[in-house]
Amino acid sequence: MSSLTLDAVDWRILGVLQEDARIANVDLAKRVHLSASPCLARVRKLEQAGLIRRHVTLLDPIPLGLTVSVFIQVRLEKQVERALDTFEQAIADRPEVMECYLMTGDADYLLRVLVKDVQALERFIVDFLSRVPGVGNIQSSFALKQVKYKTALPLPGQSPNRSNRTTRKRKA
Repeated sequence: MSSLTLDAVDWRILGVLQEDARIANVDLAKRVHLSASPCLARVRKLEQAGLIRRHVTLLDPIPLGLTVSVFIQVRLEKQVERALDTFEQAIADRPEVMECYLMTGDADYLLRVLVKDVQALERFIVDFLSRVPGVGNIQSSFALKQVKYKTALPLPGQSPNRSNRTTRKRKA
């Protein structure tokens, strides 16, 4: 990534694109108070600088039958580079692994796995995860309810939407 200096307009462009990556350039330009041509040039500059990695479509997992969300803590037998590489390569192409983090603390890895049912989770753990060389311990926690999920990064200059907050009046 280059050492690009961003101004307020660049930050607004990034914020709008996080909300709607399919927005037409003309509409984006209006939202950030630019004309279309300079707006497009800025977007291209942000892409070339590596700030915009890709454009995606976010799907709703529930109507697609992916109703079981599980967080899995994995502890390896040894925390050596070879074991870490082996584990990371093994899970890299697993479509049900939505996220994977190398962690500090009790677990070496934290996975977020999305599957259609408990049987699919069992197959993932028994037939795949427990067979990855070097895996020493697996602990799963089911998500009962998704309280918050977002894909947009917090950007400078953004303030919390105060209209979404509930306030209580104090009694005198």
